[in-house]
Amino acid sequence: MKTVDEFKEGQVLLVDKPLNWTSFQVVNKIRWSIRKKFSLKKIKVGHAGTLDPLATGLLILCTGKFTKEIHTYQGQVKEYTGTITLGGTTPSYDLESEIDHHFEYKHISENQLKEATLQFLGDIDQKPPIFSALKKDGKRLYEIARKGETVEIPFRKVRIDAFEITNIDLPNVEFRVVCSKGTYIRSLAYDFGKALDSGAHLSVLRRTKIGEFKVEDAIDPIAFVDDLLGGLKED
Repeated sequence: MKTVDEFKEGQVLLVDKPLNWTSFQVVNKIRWSIRKKFSLKKIKVGHAGTLDPLATGLLILCTGKFTKEIHTYQGQVKEYTGTITLGGTTPSYDLESEIDHHFEYKHISENQLKEATLQFLGDIDQKPPIFSALKKDGKRLYEIARKGETVEIPFRKVRIDAFEITNIDLPNVEFRVVCSKGTYIRSLAYDFGKALDSGAHLSVLRRTKIGEFKVEDAIDPIAFVDDLLGGLKED
């Protein structure tokens, strides 16, 4: 186990974020456990790229002086796996909100699915979902969305290096995506449905890689706390 000086000097921690946790909750849990272990008043801990609560997978955390290097990890290529569900769209583009429109999907063939992925390879213009943490005029987009207000969201340039269909069990389509920083897989799912003359939303998402870091090498945050504290409970 690391020493207090090692955490202060800086560590890169690979965490496997559980379902329904926010990235902020993971940071808080890890920070609390380090403070508790070493009786610290404060210790810097930050993450290098948010995961939505409904997503699982790799979250890179930096401690101490390494928090100044977070930007170097944020910009790295990311890999995701997950499931796109055809036949319905949601305002949030995932399961955070209820289906608002239904579409036919049974006519869609395996060839059509695989051909549609080709439209998204390379540098593309993508519109982020309104249910996102991006800011517009000083407000988070999700705050605007939850008030029922509308706002014009500009397209952004992102890059998709790989978009592979790994399994088909309609209406569910499993995939693997390798993409640049700033890519919203929820938006990709929504746009994928439109490209098929149907509708779709993201139903499962897992981040499997950031640069050379792999989720297989990550630890569950509860397991990290247990290892560090040896069974001590949170106050």
